[in-house]
Amino acid sequence: MLNSKPYVIGIDMGGTNTVFGVVDARGVVLASDSIKTRKHNDINDYIDELYNETMRIVRSIDAEGKIFGIGVGAPNANYFTGMIEDGVNLPWPTPVPFAQLLEEKFGIPVAITNDANAAAIGEMTYGAARGLKDFIMITLGTGVGSGIVINGQLVYGHDGFAGELGHVIVKRNNGRLCGCGRAGCLETYCSATGVSRTAREFLEIRTEPSMLRDIPVDAITSKDVYDAAMNGDKVAKDIFEYTGKILGEALADFTAFSSPEAFVLFGGLAKSGPLLMKPLVESMERNMLSIYKGKVKVLLSELKEADAAVLGASALGWEAKPRNVADHPSSVQAAPQA
Repeated sequence: MLNSKPYVIGIDMGGTNTVFGVVDARGVVLASDSIKTRKHNDINDYIDELYNETMRIVRSIDAEGKIFGIGVGAPNANYFTGMIEDGVNLPWPTPVPFAQLLEEKFGIPVAITNDANAAAIGEMTYGAARGLKDFIMITLGTGVGSGIVINGQLVYGHDGFAGELGHVIVKRNNGRLCGCGRAGCLETYCSATGVSRTAREFLEIRTEPSMLRDIPVDAITSKDVYDAAMNGDKVAKDIFEYTGKILGEALADFTAFSSPEAFVLFGGLAKSGPLLMKPLVESMERNMLSIYKGKVKVLLSELKEADAAVLGASALGWEAKPRNVADHPSSVQAAPQA
């Protein structure tokens, strides 16, 4: 039997667009749309537009009064406090009590976390991590994000910001400068932008011909590197080999922390197939502590790319509680089953 309120709303806030949708308990996105995040300089104007556009699609599928909760994935969002605490790419001063503002506007309980944690919850609720109690979600996009699940619970830490594995330092000497202010972070090597940086470095220090030399060096993207590698370009293939090696070493280290059953990879770079996965898995196993060898799977996300952002956020909505009731909720609950 389904919950008496069988739907949730998922909201994924990016620096450019905010995507939102209505999702049922089986993980089907019934309706979705988006607005421009940076359109309004006043947070209240943004909330108003988000409410109006979300309620428009809610009414279009006759779901008004049937929404259990709202889940939000947003940059630097704190699950415990409901605040967006350091939204450097957002147009409003932070911190912003985002969950509270949404709850007051919609009259529906709201739960919020950062986008990588939302992806982990979405994968556990609807995707490749269903049935897994111990896994680590790695998002390979513009940056490298992560969500750590141990014994079925997402790890938030004492302050709500645990799981920043993209900012583990993998190069201690002369590492690349990271946007976080440190140098040598995993994100600077194994994100889409990290692949572009590697391409520029390789083209500078190597002399052999490459298709990538036909592209202005500052305009090279990870997609360009992928296309060249698929066409047999040696430099491009070596870039993926280098990236996979570093990521595999990092996953071997992360395994020693929580002994996950699997890593789940999500994001555009994760779709590079054997170009990335082969060197990654080989490097992970080569660097793995012997007691973990052969035990850890590397899986690809099963969430549809078009729906992934909304699904990840919406999965959090199933555990949303009124903010005056839930002080520090700690467990991640799957969607109710039919």
